[in-house]
Formats: sequence, structure tokens, C-alpha cells
Amino acid sequence: MMKKVYINSVGSISSQKTFDNDEFLNDIINYHTTNISVVNPNYKEYLDAGSARRMAKGIKMGVVASKIAMDEAGVESVDAVITGTGMGCVIDSEKFVSRLIDNNEEYLTPTSFIQSTHNTVGGQIALGIQCKGYNFTYVHSSSSFESALIDAKLQLTLDEASTILVGGIDELGPHMIQVHGLIKHIKQEKTIDNLAILNSGTEGAVFSEGANFFVLSNGKENTCYAELVDVEILNTLSKERLEQQVRSFLNQNKMTINDVDVIVLGNNGDVSFDEYYSVLTNGLFKNTQHTAYKHLSGEFKTVSSFGFWLGAKMLKTQSIPQIVKLNDNAPKAIKNVLIYNQYRGENHTFVMLRTC
Repeated sequence: MMKKVYINSVGSISSQKTFDNDEFLNDIINYHTTNISVVNPNYKEYLDAGSARRMAKGIKMGVVASKIAMDEAGVESVDAVITGTGMGCVIDSEKFVSRLIDNNEEYLTPTSFIQSTHNTVGGQIALGIQCKGYNFTYVHSSSSFESALIDAKLQLTLDEASTILVGGIDELGPHMIQVHGLIKHIKQEKTIDNLAILNSGTEGAVFSEGANFFVLSNGKENTCYAELVDVEILNTLSKERLEQQVRSFLNQNKMTINDVDVIVLGNNGDVSFDEYYSVLTNGLFKNTQHTAYKHLSGEFKTVSSFGFWLGAKMLKTQSIPQIVKLNDNAPKAIKNVLIYNQYRGENHTFVMLRTC
């Protein structure tokens, strides 16, 4: 018999103060720039001073977010570590290539190169908790996190593992900001109010970074946030076929439009691509509670892991923070949450969460 999959804990480091699991978007930070960094927890509480100094920013975020999740779940180790990342440890990649150019390819230290691989975060987490099990990193652009979720879900439902640490992690580097600014993927305005970007009416997004980790299990613990019902990825999907695809996704889970209490949308204020979300908010889900999160978190390749965090928190707390609401169709109770994301018209992902 196929087992159910539960989200037993969360750990989030983002552009908001989300590292404290006792809080739920109570104290919102407002930014006025087109590229935003994370709010760092006190890393010394989780890492010794030497490790904290040596670790690159992305590794530090990932290791600490995973520690927060594991502490809440009350587990010392897990059967597997599965991470998703779009850009890996991009800052170390930038450093290495810059030194390569500056030093005419001579006298290079290998540290930045060693730490720049995409699977560095997963490796460091496993070393820290002495997990010698399955360790895999998915690098599938903006569907990297959902690819990791599908892998974990398959192993847990088939009882090949009982506890898996899954996360999405990306960092923001200077060269990346420069390149994405040139091709206008980042908004061109000098200053912009991040809390108002969803109505900006301009091209591009506000870029950011973050790490969101979750302990998934096929056993329900007291700390349970939600049940992970289903995940689906479509590389290409036209606006015309979007509603049909949503119906199909719900049908395969024996659900209807009316069963969805809250929809979590990936609007990022890019006027060229936010129309995908309008198709659903003006159509199938016009009477449903709409929520969004990228005005709080910014945009990065695995930002949908923050949307996943938001959905899980709403189900556990049975509350919807005012700051994420796009309308006032409040449900009587939050039982089913649908998360939909796409980036620049590609990598459409659907995730269904349910109360546990």
C-alpha cells in the first residue's frame, strides 16, 4: 500500500524574518531595491566560529535552514538529503573565474572551485549530520525544488525511506545581478517598493536568495504541518491550456475547484508573465482565496520552496497573514492549498498540500 507523505518540520532563511518558526510573517521588512539579500539568523548559534568563517553564504544558509528543520522535527539524522538549486554556489563560481582572469590562469587556490559545485550544500549538510545515505541535487532551473520533492515523495510513498530532508537553496552574487540586469530580467527602476511590485506594470523582477528546508516523512509526527498530496512539473504550458491542466491535476487527486481553499501564486511583478496567474484568478479560482509571496521573498530559481513554506505554515496555523492576501475570499477552514509557479513562461509547477 502506498504511504502518505507528511511535512513534519520547516526551516526558512529568506528576505523576511522566517528563521524563527514561532513567528509567521508578523514583522514585515520593506525593501526599496531591485536585489535583496536574506535576513541572517545568528549563525553562531548553529555553527562553530571556524566553520561559519570558512563557509560561503549559500552553504551557510542551507546548513542552518536544514538544522532549524531537523531540530523542529526532533531528528538527529535522516535517510536521505535531496536538494534543489538553480545556480548552486554561484558566488564562489564568480570568484574562481574572476581570479582565473586576473591571475592569467596562474597561482590559483582551489578553495573557491571546490566550494562552487551545485551539490556542495547537500554534501555539507550530510557531513554535518553524518548521513551516509542517498544524497542528490537537482539543477532544473526554476523547477529544481519540485524535482527534489518528486524524488522524495516517490521514495517515501514506496517505503524506500522513512525520513528525508528536502530543500531549495540559491544565493545572489554581484556578477549575476549585473548580467540579469543587462538582459532586463531584473527590474530597471533604481528604487522600487518591494511590497508594491505586484502592481508595478513593468518588466523584470526583484532578484533575491534564500534557503528553505523541510523534513518529509511517511509517518505523521506531532510537529506535522501538512500532507504533501501531489507534485507536477510541465516544462512548457500555454495560457490557453492552463485551466485544462489545473482541472486535470485536480482530477487525478479526486478533487474539484471547490475543494481548493487557498491558491498560492508566484506573481513577481513582471508584466510580461504575470498574466498566467491572472488566467486562474479571473477564471477557475475567482471565488477562492488568492495569496502571493514574491513581494516578500524576491525572485530566485528555487523561490517556490518559500511558497511551499507559506502553504505549510498556513495549513498548520490555520491563518493567512494579511500581507500575502490578494483578495478577501477567506475560507471557513484551510484544508487544501494549491501552489502554482512559473518563471518567464516556463517550468510550470503545481503542488497540492492538505491538512494532516
